[in-house]
Amino acid sequence: MATSDLLLEEFLPYRLSYLTNLISRDLARLYTDQFGIAHTEWRVMAVLGVSGGVSAAHVAEKTAMDKVAVSRAINNMIKNNLISRSFADDDKRRSVLSLSKKGKKRYEKIVPLVRDYEKKLLAGLGEADQEKLDDILKKLTHYVEGDQ
Repeated sequence: MATSDLLLEEFLPYRLSYLTNLISRDLARLYTDQFGIAHTEWRVMAVLGVSGGVSAAHVAEKTAMDKVAVSRAINNMIKNNLISRSFADDDKRRSVLSLSKKGKKRYEKIVPLVRDYEKKLLAGLGEADQEKLDDILKKLTHYVEGDQ
């Protein structure tokens, strides 16, 4: 095989992307079927559930999603009364996003479902492997973020 050949099944970025897509698809079944929330909306909701009162730029940064996708999700969630948008006191151009009362209730119903999914996903790994996986993911993330 030439060095320019690429075996996707052995190429780490492809493998990680493939796995992420499979997991996202499974997770989406949990919250889309029951709550009508798209995966981009869940990501926005997850960020706001942990740290409300943040900007759309912050959400995009925390989710590593495209700003256009974040904006679309936010607008749809505002339309569906899942999040509220106000404007920062110090800069009226900067919006501040928070889960609405309806959004908080939905978030509180979804979190146990996704946590249970995570628990089942990791059940096949022993504690030592889970710790190794966590360590490897942290190292790869730091590398990609430029913290080599």
